[in-house]
Amino acid sequence: MRVRKAKLPDASNIYHLVNSLSTDGTLLRRGFAEICENVRDFAVAETDDGDFLGCGALHLYGPHLAEVRSIVVDPEAQRHGAGAKLLDALIDEAEDNGVNSVCLFTRIPDFFLRHGFRIVEDRTALPDKIYKDCQSCPRLYRCDEVAMVRGEIPNVSILGPRIAAERLVQLAG
Repeated sequence: MRVRKAKLPDASNIYHLVNSLSTDGTLLRRGFAEICENVRDFAVAETDDGDFLGCGALHLYGPHLAEVRSIVVDPEAQRHGAGAKLLDALIDEAEDNGVNSVCLFTRIPDFFLRHGFRIVEDRTALPDKIYKDCQSCPRLYRCDEVAMVRGEIPNVSILGPRIAAERLVQLAG
C-alpha cells in the first residue's frame, strides 16, 4: 500500500467515496466540481496494484493552521492501516509547509486521539475553520462533530477576529 498526491483522474473515486458516507451524516456531501477544484489538496491511498483505497485532504489556512478534511477509507479496506498512512502523509505535508497546528472536525475522535490530536472543547478557538466552513454548513446549529487539534491552537487568525491578517504576515515573515 502507498499514499500519493491525488491527480485529477482520482476525482471520480474521491467523489464517490466521500459521498458514499454523506447519506448517514459521517461526511458532508461534496460536489464533483468542488472535488475537481480542490484535488491538489487530496492524497490517496492505493494498493501496490493501483486500486483506490481511500483519500484525505489537507486545507491550508495559512502559516498558522491547516485542516485535515474528508479523510475516508473504503469500508472493505478498513483496519489495514490506510487511514493512518493517509493521516501521517497529511500531517507530514503540513509540517513540510511549516504549519505545526493541524485541526479537524470528526465523529470518530478515538482514531485521531491515537495520532496525537486532542479535543478542543471551545470550537471558537479555531476561528478560521468556523468563519470559512461552519457558517455555510447545513449542520451549523446542530453540529455533532468533535473539534480536535494537533499542536498548539494558533493565537492568530486570517478569517476570524483574533489578529488581523497584516499582523499574521508580520509574524510569518
